[in-house]
Amino acid sequence: MSTHAKRERLLLADLLEAAGPEAATLCRGWTTRDLAAHVVVRERRPDAAAGVLLGPLKNRLERVQAEFAAKPYEELIQLIRTGPPRMSPFGVKQLDEAANTVEFYIHAEDVRRAQPDWSQRELDPVFADALWSRMEKAARLMGRKAPVGLVLRRPDGQTAVAHKGTPVVTVTGEPGELLLFASGRQDAARVEVEGDKEAVVRATKAELGM
Repeated sequence: MSTHAKRERLLLADLLEAAGPEAATLCRGWTTRDLAAHVVVRERRPDAAAGVLLGPLKNRLERVQAEFAAKPYEELIQLIRTGPPRMSPFGVKQLDEAANTVEFYIHAEDVRRAQPDWSQRELDPVFADALWSRMEKAARLMGRKAPVGLVLRRPDGQTAVAHKGTPVVTVTGEPGELLLFASGRQDAARVEVEGDKEAVVRATKAELGM
């Protein structure tokens, strides 16, 4: 049975291939080639990928990622499609699903929404619930730098508190859109933002995400 992560992986690979190596993305300063290299390094070079979280390894991460970005673009796409090597932790189905469902969804939207003719993707309810479940668990971490209270709310009324504080800003939208907002893609997320006018501005400009 296909998993959410596997489907999003293949979609991401298709989007990267269709866009070409020099297209813009929502990741500041990154082209599609840079984004593809990031995905490959994350799965295949854990010794370097740790630099995302560990400052002392940041230079190593940048160096290794640049080396992969210099490879033929088609090779990077194929490495994404085929998935992690056998000995990688991401090769375990349960870990792949837990760690990559959100990662690949966000990066697929990073490619799609950077294009001028993009349209909102309709997610099936099961996948939307899966994204909500993962975001609900990570909401406090994603919203830890919010300068105001931040509440994420689905249209059906389910809520997740991303940051405690006042004044409170409430962001309402479908799970995929809320996830994009909470991951720092506020400008690209199709959501309704309510609250004090100044607080809303601060929330939409805040550095959110992992």
